[in-house]
Amino acid sequence: MSRTPTALLSAADQERRRGLRVMKGVALAGLVFMAVLFVISFALQGQYPWLAYVRAFAEGGMVGALADWFAVTALFRHPLGLPIPHTAIIPNRKDEIGRTLGEFIETNFLSAEVVQTKLEATAISARLGEWLREPAHAARVAAEGSTMAAGVLRALSDDDVRDVIEDLAREHLILPEWGPPVGAWLGKIVDSGAHHAAVDLAADNISVWLANNHDAFAGLVSRRLPAWVPSIAHRLVDDTIYNEAVKFVAAVRADPDHPARHAIDGYLARLADGLEHDPATIGRLEDAKIAIFDSPRVRELAATAWNTTKNGLLDSLADPQSSLRARATTALSEVGGRLATDAALQRRVDGWVTQAAVFLVDRYRHDIASIVTDTVERWDPAETTEKIELMVGRDLQYIRLNGTIVGALAGLVIFSIAHAFLG
Repeated sequence: MSRTPTALLSAADQERRRGLRVMKGVALAGLVFMAVLFVISFALQGQYPWLAYVRAFAEGGMVGALADWFAVTALFRHPLGLPIPHTAIIPNRKDEIGRTLGEFIETNFLSAEVVQTKLEATAISARLGEWLREPAHAARVAAEGSTMAAGVLRALSDDDVRDVIEDLAREHLILPEWGPPVGAWLGKIVDSGAHHAAVDLAADNISVWLANNHDAFAGLVSRRLPAWVPSIAHRLVDDTIYNEAVKFVAAVRADPDHPARHAIDGYLARLADGLEHDPATIGRLEDAKIAIFDSPRVRELAATAWNTTKNGLLDSLADPQSSLRARATTALSEVGGRLATDAALQRRVDGWVTQAAVFLVDRYRHDIASIVTDTVERWDPAETTEKIELMVGRDLQYIRLNGTIVGALAGLVIFSIAHAFLG
């Protein structure tokens, strides 16, 4: 069986390999010692009868050492390269071992009862709150979250996002008919008188504009008078019109019951009714909407909205001093403080976490356990065998050493009993 080059092993595996070699040497030394002891005692037992006990001791030791060597070796490979049945168990039954291990994990570790019992005994939210309330920890979570969010934003396809925004705008903004909902909305505003503040604002602005733009009325009407009319009459006409406009706006501002206000109310009421019920008015609004939001403009609007949002978010996520990062850190710290001190909140959060974990385990435990099974199936048999041997092989060599000692003692006891009773 091929071995992984030492250069490709991790430092821990290299140390395990050295330890395994040492213990193999110790176990082999025990077998060699028993063999040498057997040869000497067997050769000299005629001269020294008491060496028969030593020979029995050595015989038992060799049998125990060889038996345990065979058993340990059979786990990982064919002893002496011979295809003996039920040897090389791990490489030949790797997939079955993986399935058994997956079933064991699924049955004993991914049980809803086990997970629920463990989580209910763990103060998850309190521990999280104590850790998160520390500003440094909250800042770390915010930084890690910002990095993840920035990565997601960069991974998103700009064209795909623009298409989604365009489709959403078309579905929810352009295709629906605007007339009836706008008319109903405008009707409610008129009925409640909420538009009066807007009328007041308009009148105030017009009054300010008139006060600052008297020269704009010069020639506004007089330039249309016959040439023979004296210039003083021109100025009189323009001033009269300006003064009347100022008086009219002042009257509208001063009189809440001014006829102009009623005229505006009537116009808005008729417009609201037309938008809600008149097909012609609705059609004109729809034509205006389509003219504004034609396809190229919608795509341009989607592109602009996405690029602006994306660039702004990336800049804020990358800047540790940005208001977004600062608010996220503060919010996380505040959440941690509440979790650490609010017992009712702790119970609710612990309950949510437990319920979610139990649901996921109960629903997906087979899929989770299949990760073990599928992973083991993908492993190379030789590599798998070597990894397992490096993990447990050193301890298994103690079995060989113990077998040598136990076998030697058993051989000595058996020989002693037989000699005592049978002579």
